[in-house]
Amino acid sequence: MKVVVAHNRYRTGQPSGENVIVDAEMAQLRAAGVEVIPFLRESDAIATMSKGEKALLPISPIWNRSAQQDLARVIGEHRPDLLHLHNPYPLLSPWVVRTAHAHGVPVVQTVHNYRQVCSSGLYFRDGHVCHDCRDKAFGLPAIRHRCYRDSALQSALMATTLAVHRPTWKSVDRYVALTDGIAWHLRDYGIPRERITVKPNAIDDPGEPAPPGDGFLYFARLSPEKGVGLLLDAWRRHPDGALGTLRVAGDGELRPLVEAAATERSDVEYLGILDRAGIQAALRATAVVVAVPTWHDVLPTVVIEAFAAGRPVLGTAMGGIPYLIGHSGGWTVEPTADAVAAALPAARAGAAAAAPAARARYLDTFHPDVVTRQLIDIYADSYASHR
Repeated sequence: MKVVVAHNRYRTGQPSGENVIVDAEMAQLRAAGVEVIPFLRESDAIATMSKGEKALLPISPIWNRSAQQDLARVIGEHRPDLLHLHNPYPLLSPWVVRTAHAHGVPVVQTVHNYRQVCSSGLYFRDGHVCHDCRDKAFGLPAIRHRCYRDSALQSALMATTLAVHRPTWKSVDRYVALTDGIAWHLRDYGIPRERITVKPNAIDDPGEPAPPGDGFLYFARLSPEKGVGLLLDAWRRHPDGALGTLRVAGDGELRPLVEAAATERSDVEYLGILDRAGIQAALRATAVVVAVPTWHDVLPTVVIEAFAAGRPVLGTAMGGIPYLIGHSGGWTVEPTADAVAAALPAARAGAAAAAPAARARYLDTFHPDVVTRQLIDIYADSYASHR
């Protein structure tokens, strides 16, 4: 089977689990015998564009001429069986779906966020969950609240993009929903149940876990919706040193908050931005990984990485986290400082006992041998249905 994988990579300065997953999935597909043709764009490239190219950027999410021309050439040269789309914004545009269909190529899309409906893709604004644009033909609330890049103009362009491409999204041949929650989101949007398959992400097996370390690890974007402020608030409700060390890795707008906490307390350590080797070392040193978003985070990769390393997870009951953790991979609590603070001592005490179950959860549900087979079956069924 021959598959074009289309993805607009997020900026390097905005660490993205989605980029990691797309790279890993392409490698896993190749290992399983699938011929993968990457069709990628890099948001980092925007900084080096000419003035003329930058002038066209505002309409790029609606229609990007060069991307469509390039995709048509790729399809003509390689004659793929299907196109697998991940993130189309801003340099690919959902128009790649129409271009693929114009050349007789079916399209599968993995849905990593809520951007069929929500201009920010998060269902989150001003510190709280927001569904103001659900069931609306045009996202006026997104413009009013400047939901896309804190700009009324850019929010208007994204709202227009979502309105223009409603028929585009309705034409996708098969959707991959990472959780039951995303499947519900797609059905609510009007996608028939039979065109949605629930399949989680996978990451490569790092091997047998090291014995549990001590303390807690947070590694994610340092932004309000990811919950690092909530975590620090909960952590401060315990005496310095009572829970071991809280290690925080990542970057983002709340980095000064983390750096201040590391200065104030001896049991908070800021690790900065880590590469893959650094993340693995941090996982070995910890007992529990913390994932405490305050938005409906779809499928945070950090949870799967924790399980692969045999580390249970303390998470908030938001988005895909209850699905990920299941009945044995850790603990879920409400997204409040009180609830997280109360759960921290219990998680530390139960970490060693929960570690084998976390590893088993990875092997049963998120190992590439399991997940890649599911994806290839989706491809085969989509191709057969399209013919």
